[in-house]
Amino acid sequence: MPNFEFATNGTIAAIATAVVPQQGSVGIVRVSGESALQIAECIFHAPGKQLVESHRILYGYIRHPQTQQLVDEALLLIMKAPRSYTREDVVEFHCHGGIMAVQQVLKLCLEHGARLAQPGEFTLRAFLNGRIDLSQAESIFDLVGAKSPQAAQTALAGTIGKLANSIRQLRAKCLDIVAEIEARIDFEEDLPPLDCIAIVSEIKNIFAEITKLLTTADRGELLRTGLKVAIVGRPNVGKSSLLNAWSRSDRAIVTDLPGTTRDIVESQLVVGGIPVQVLDTAGIRETQDQVEKIGVQRSRHAAQAGDLVLFTIDAATGWTKEDEKIYEQVKHRPLILVINKIDLVEQEQIKSLQSQISHILFKSKILTAAAKNEGIEALETAILEQVEIGKIEAKDMELAINQRQAAALIKAKTSLEQVQLTIEQELPFDFWTIDLRGAINALGEITGEEVTESVLDRIFSKFCIGK
Repeated sequence: MPNFEFATNGTIAAIATAVVPQQGSVGIVRVSGESALQIAECIFHAPGKQLVESHRILYGYIRHPQTQQLVDEALLLIMKAPRSYTREDVVEFHCHGGIMAVQQVLKLCLEHGARLAQPGEFTLRAFLNGRIDLSQAESIFDLVGAKSPQAAQTALAGTIGKLANSIRQLRAKCLDIVAEIEARIDFEEDLPPLDCIAIVSEIKNIFAEITKLLTTADRGELLRTGLKVAIVGRPNVGKSSLLNAWSRSDRAIVTDLPGTTRDIVESQLVVGGIPVQVLDTAGIRETQDQVEKIGVQRSRHAAQAGDLVLFTIDAATGWTKEDEKIYEQVKHRPLILVINKIDLVEQEQIKSLQSQISHILFKSKILTAAAKNEGIEALETAILEQVEIGKIEAKDMELAINQRQAAALIKAKTSLEQVQLTIEQELPFDFWTIDLRGAINALGEITGEEVTESVLDRIFSKFCIGK
């Protein structure tokens, strides 16, 4: 975990790209700190008369300074302070991808004055040096881990300060109110009376803005973590066909034999901008086959762990006793009933089946013919309705706070509620400022103007090394 004081000391280095054997054409080693330029000068040789200046890319070779052994052919990018990610001198060695080249370059950097960066230490230095605030740092983390284009877009809005600007404006308004009140405390005889009606109105406006921001917490959590959706049902009702039609792939094996799926098959999808992890489970039934029995048990666990269950039945065989048993096991979970294989039956048979199960309270009932890719759009719409997102446009989801930010906003909101109560009770001005300062401190926690080392440790330890 990053240490608040240790993170500001020395020159740090790390591999800034994923290291995968035989994959990745380029690997980057990043160095930041007072010795970054000296390290680059020591191990990098630029042939010819290339101009060495900030924000210019040089071509050359990385050699061991003592042995002159060639390590790699590479590019060197120089970014002098303060025009860099960390606001320190930064150099990046763009090497060949893979394992050996970047690891040998990193080793050279560590041998010549750098130390290995801790998780998130480059971004922590950017925060400590005032280049970004804490909410922007968290958005950078979200951007790196985004699982959908919408999640990436929302995170990107955070990195350029959309949330930070809103919070700063609210905090500035609170500070202005405190200044007005304290001026009356110190210079009561020299100033006109405080306009309490205007003060209360401003506090209510701030309160409303905080409430509006809090409504984005659930959306933000959905964008970051996504939904886990389990497809359950008895064998041979078309669960695997449904997954394949939905994911437009052949992830699951599809046959007419019941019990084909023995383990959980996963597929990652994006529905309405929300990442969705779909789990195709083994058909739930009583069986003596030990392997299938394990698969059935895992199916039950997946249904209990899922955010949403797609309870799939066969339109041709209708609602059976086996379906009833499965329903009893999953009825406490959010359920969408999927009536599959409607292409194999007549319309009257479908109506009869719907009438037969009309007493059972499903969130939604969707008709599909997975083998013909029919009903998938209706299924996605039903899923979005369950998470109360609907077809939200990108512009409506530019802000999405996380749990830490939500907790701070709740504290600020509570403080403002107390201020309004204090004013109603006509208590002295001193009491007004106590809770106003509570709101100011809570808002400052979001941007990092009020922050502790433990909070920084908790946030930046989630980052990967090199970021």
